[in-house]
Amino acid sequence: MPLLARTPVTDMSTPYPRRWWALLVLCLSLLITVMANTSLIVAAPDLTADLGLSSSDLQWVVDGYTVPYAALMLVLGSIGDKYSRRGALVLGLSVFAGGSVIGSMVDETTMLIAARAIMGVGAAVVMPATLSLLVATFPRDERGKAVTAWAATSGVAVAVGPLVSGWLLEDHGWGSTFLINVPIAVLAVVAALVLVPPSKAENMGRIDYVGGLLSIVTLGSLIYGAIEGPHSGWDAGPVAAIVVAAVGLAGFVAWELRHPHPMLNVRKFALRPFTGSMLAVLVFFFGMFAVLYYSTQFLQFVLGYDALATGVRLLPLGAAVFLGSAITGKFTPQLGVRAMVVGGLIIGTAGMFLLTRIDDGSTYIDFLTPLLMLGLALGVSIAPATDTIMGTFPESELGVAGGANDTALELGGALGIAVLGSVLGTAYRDELTDLAADRLPAEAMQIAKDSVGGGLAVAEQVAQSSAAGPETARAIVEAVQQSFAYAVSHTSLIGGIVMATGTMIVLAALPGQRTLTPTSVEPPVESAATARPTDPTPTTPVRG
Repeated sequence: MPLLARTPVTDMSTPYPRRWWALLVLCLSLLITVMANTSLIVAAPDLTADLGLSSSDLQWVVDGYTVPYAALMLVLGSIGDKYSRRGALVLGLSVFAGGSVIGSMVDETTMLIAARAIMGVGAAVVMPATLSLLVATFPRDERGKAVTAWAATSGVAVAVGPLVSGWLLEDHGWGSTFLINVPIAVLAVVAALVLVPPSKAENMGRIDYVGGLLSIVTLGSLIYGAIEGPHSGWDAGPVAAIVVAAVGLAGFVAWELRHPHPMLNVRKFALRPFTGSMLAVLVFFFGMFAVLYYSTQFLQFVLGYDALATGVRLLPLGAAVFLGSAITGKFTPQLGVRAMVVGGLIIGTAGMFLLTRIDDGSTYIDFLTPLLMLGLALGVSIAPATDTIMGTFPESELGVAGGANDTALELGGALGIAVLGSVLGTAYRDELTDLAADRLPAEAMQIAKDSVGGGLAVAEQVAQSSAAGPETARAIVEAVQQSFAYAVSHTSLIGGIVMATGTMIVLAALPGQRTLTPTSVEPPVESAATARPTDPTPTTPVRG
């Protein structure tokens, strides 16, 4: 067997013999892109202290990665389909590594956000490529297992990112959380060339760049408005962004309906399995990323754990993902997609509601059960939802399919951090104003209200002041911690309501039958001009 994988799977008469090694490479590539989403969360105290970040700055450092990540995946997945899926993987890993090097060297907030954005562009190439290469490499009877492993990797990465970041922060600066990506990306590039067979779509036709541009404008504007509006106020900028997103969405749908080879066949949203699964992925990661965002802050700022100790305490989430993946692999064929996806969402929603019990006397144990429930829910529901999404696309559009799935994932995560992060900040500010407004001068109060880290920094300054002293400082610390605990509880209530509503919609959207008939998975054809003959009836049943 040659050192480099050069023969496409479509030219092989038997299944690719090194396909499980190829899956390992794809999962490794996925691992570092998802870890980059969560690794900086435990570095928040160091970043806040070193760069003087406000809560809005910190949110943009996190979302600077997710905005291009979510906005570009659909387009870049299509380009990978057209030219080379493996080439896209290698290019994306290279861009991701370059952004990581830049991020490790900067010492200014704007440049850090820019470096994160470059990493997000690379990740937007990598993530849909991993899923499309997986589906192209594995025979149909093994794809379910491979997708389950892929989904489990994304869930485990959510927990492993903070652990690795915390371990590095024990002896190194926050720049090390960027540099760790570089050797892993280099290893993945070499392994991809050796183990992952080349793949691209056959007879794809021209890429719909107009539709791609409209999708980028729509998603980018939506996420920008959702982040900036609650933080900075609904002035001209955020309002204009939301208007642009609405106009862009309308233009995208109108264009795609008329285009003979659209970027995304929007008629697929008439398919209940596709729409229900897309919504399930979005809703779940809306809650998951928000919970990680504020739980890690509580563990660090309120309970006083350092970065490594915080990462270790998130590991049960990863273990629960593995358990959920084992459950879904065993029971999805018997119970169907609907039961597993909705069941997972119910478990995750219940975990979110449990966090409404958090108060200033809570300990790590109060977070452990919700984290376990969220991890179990992710393992149970995401793999069947992803498998269903991928199964509604023909072989020539696997990159688009992966981009659609991953866009739902990243859009959900970005909106979760943006919307619930804003709810968190508002609740914290309002509660702290009620508890401590008479204890601090206006300027110090403004700093304390901006973030829980700022509040604790103000208390430290007060403790060193001869005019106030340790007693006043302790009172401020108690007020800050009580306010943040209230904010976590209040935000979890809002998040739980959102997830419960989404769960009910998914329950209504996903069909209940075990196996869908061919006609139930075909989008309606309105005319010869708008029909897409390249959208074949799936050759395998889609579990419902």
